[in-house]
Amino acid sequence: MGILQELLKDIPVPKMAKVRVNFDSGHIEDLGKELNKKLQRDEIRNTIQPGMEIAIAVGSRGLDRLVEITAVTVKFLQDAGAKPFIVPSMGSHGGATAEGQRDVLAHLGVTEESVNCEIRSSMEVVLLGELPNGLPVYVDKHAASADGIVVINRIKPHTAFRGPVESGIMKMISIGLGKQKGAEACHQLGFKYMAENVPAMAKMIMEKKPILFGVATIENAFDKVVCIETLTPEEIVEQEAALQVKAKEMLPKLFFDQLEVLIIDQIGKNISGDGMDPNITGRYPTPYAYGGPEVNKIVVLDLTPQTEGNANGVGTADFTTQRLVDKMDLEVTYANGLTSTVVAPTKIATTLPNDRETIQAAIKTSNILDFTQVKMVRIKNTLVLNELEVSEALIDVVKQHPQMELISEAYDLTFDSNGNLL
Repeated sequence: MGILQELLKDIPVPKMAKVRVNFDSGHIEDLGKELNKKLQRDEIRNTIQPGMEIAIAVGSRGLDRLVEITAVTVKFLQDAGAKPFIVPSMGSHGGATAEGQRDVLAHLGVTEESVNCEIRSSMEVVLLGELPNGLPVYVDKHAASADGIVVINRIKPHTAFRGPVESGIMKMISIGLGKQKGAEACHQLGFKYMAENVPAMAKMIMEKKPILFGVATIENAFDKVVCIETLTPEEIVEQEAALQVKAKEMLPKLFFDQLEVLIIDQIGKNISGDGMDPNITGRYPTPYAYGGPEVNKIVVLDLTPQTEGNANGVGTADFTTQRLVDKMDLEVTYANGLTSTVVAPTKIATTLPNDRETIQAAIKTSNILDFTQVKMVRIKNTLVLNELEVSEALIDVVKQHPQMELISEAYDLTFDSNGNLL
């Protein structure tokens, strides 16, 4: 027996119980109809002239019904006599290559066939100018030469900074449309100034290039669209902050103020830009964002297949498994940190051979006297919070909370012969 196994062999793993968390599941059923109604507003419709070549900016996040939203927008523009085309707008994602970004869209279901529209993917950009602080402002070359630009994105809290405008239409304009060079420029001075630089860059682009409108969605705790809006450039500036407030109200959460251990089965870029959403875990990659529970130790067990080896976020955890580390693509993971300038999440957390020892290590280091009383929660990932597992020490908290419901008796976690969870 090795020294680590000797240190961990007597650490008890608590019994767990299943919990259902009740979030508001209301959402827009006929999204296409609602979007068409918003697109037919005079303020939107009058921006389109027959024959215009219009770039539609589509990003790398897994928005609810992204294909439908994109296809409806494409058809609206085509019916108005315009010639739309898709521009991948995702900063440095997709390995910062044109083909990689086209592949990211395909993974999300957005192909030329699915949305009936050409995709023009390039990493080349045009320099539009500089902010007063010296930061250069870039735009994708295809979008820069178009007669108009339309931007599609979800509005939600950012994971590394706080401000009136965080993730949404302005960030898509400033960072997404800026490709790798634009993302690099916006991150250059760090997240401390991101709340200023994102809107400043977006406003310069809207002044110098024909941004026609944005299509903005807000999703509920089940990642279903509850709100969709079409916004002119003036409305983007005036209304995005209010939409951000609404998005924060819809965000799912863990209803525990303090936890000794949080186990997350999987992280990945398809879950969050940070692998796991810090707004859920309470563990942020920078000191410029806040909120969520206070968690002593975080365990991440595996990567999603869709993240394709990008393990950004593993460094935000305290412990991980050899299985996860073996799946890491270090080049892709480190490129994430080099572009964002935040490299702590791309470090490799303390690595143990299997799930059991990784969980035991977190319990051992959780700074409590009685390990059998550890307050521990296990979730699949930070997108799926309507069902989770809690340790026995949290059962009374669950019983007293109006949005949580105990749905099983306490049971032992089961591990296979290799020490991994079944």
